[in-house]
Amino acid sequence: MKPALLIRFVRISLGGLILALAGGCTSLLPKATVQPTFYSLDGARGESGATPKAAAGTPSAATGTAPTLVVNPPRAAAGFDSKRIIYTRDAHRMEYFSHSEWIDTPARMLAPLIVAALEHSGQFRAVVPTPSAAAGDIKLDTEILRLQQEFGGGASRVRFTLRAYLVDSVTRRVLAWREFDETVVAASEDPYGGVVAANRAVQNVLMGVRALGAEAVAEWGVVKR
Repeated sequence: MKPALLIRFVRISLGGLILALAGGCTSLLPKATVQPTFYSLDGARGESGATPKAAAGTPSAATGTAPTLVVNPPRAAAGFDSKRIIYTRDAHRMEYFSHSEWIDTPARMLAPLIVAALEHSGQFRAVVPTPSAAAGDIKLDTEILRLQQEFGGGASRVRFTLRAYLVDSVTRRVLAWREFDETVVAASEDPYGGVVAANRAVQNVLMGVRALGAEAVAEWGVVKR
């Protein structure tokens, strides 16, 4: 082989070797991790900026004979007790968004919203979340049965289902109960659109819980006469 050709061959070979080594090193580098986006059920403000009615204003004053309410921590049905945001495309099959999560479990985020909504109702002398040493006249038990964004058949929507029981603390009698099932259409087909719809659904249900509280207070008053 002529010297000029030999030099050219060596250069080409070295160039190919360098590229191969560079490619190998690149493949050994750690891949960038996609950080999840965190969302909340906060009850603060909706997308329009308006303060939800369930949390607006200052608490109304209750009479001295009004009952004290103890709010137990909400429970969640299987599958809805984690920080993962659930969506469905087919019946009976739940899926999770890969890079979007709740900042806490829905049950823990819901607890202070329930307390705030009932405090502002003016129906109770005090609203006490547990654990607490305070004794109450009525206890509220709630369970999240469903909180999911549903796709298929047009625009996606969020469905929130909550079961609530108000029980006389002394007699253990159920004063009022209801299963709330609220559906809100999402403004966009993504996790954020679902989160905004979820907050609206929660606020609508909280208004229903306030109404249920009024029923329980009325029934409690009849029993105590």
